[in-house]
Amino acid sequence: MLSGVAAGAQGEARGEVVFNTSMTGYQEVLTDPSYAGQIVTMTCPEIGNYGVSGGDVESRAPQVAGFVVREESPMASNWRAEGTLRDYLVANHIVAIADIDTRALTRRLRSGGVMRGVIATGDGLDGPALCRARPLHSEDGRVRSRQRCHLPATI
Repeated sequence: MLSGVAAGAQGEARGEVVFNTSMTGYQEVLTDPSYAGQIVTMTCPEIGNYGVSGGDVESRAPQVAGFVVREESPMASNWRAEGTLRDYLVANHIVAIADIDTRALTRRLRSGGVMRGVIATGDGLDGPALCRARPLHSEDGRVRSRQRCHLPATI
């Protein structure tokens, strides 16, 4: 379990955790249909520094289920910026987390393969969030039987 700070909308996001190594283009990643339903981890250390612009979208709306960054820029510093990344994430109901060691997470994804994850903010920060990350489908697409999730008393 990784802990960070909320960087987008409040709530919970579930999906396959993937990574993107781009140094720019985070808004294009958020709206790229190939990332539909996935939690995208950006490996670039700072995301959001040039803000967001309506001209940089790849589809009508964001496609990602969630967003993970190392450091979120608190300001937008570009003449084209129409707002900050955080404002965009909140307005589009995308749950995001910052202050995560995204390089370590990327190494884990590369060595361990496909992983499902949950990003939870607010009241969602408890043991059951770990249970909800358990895959409901096996890798061949068959529905798994529901299993009880046994967690230690302290996490």
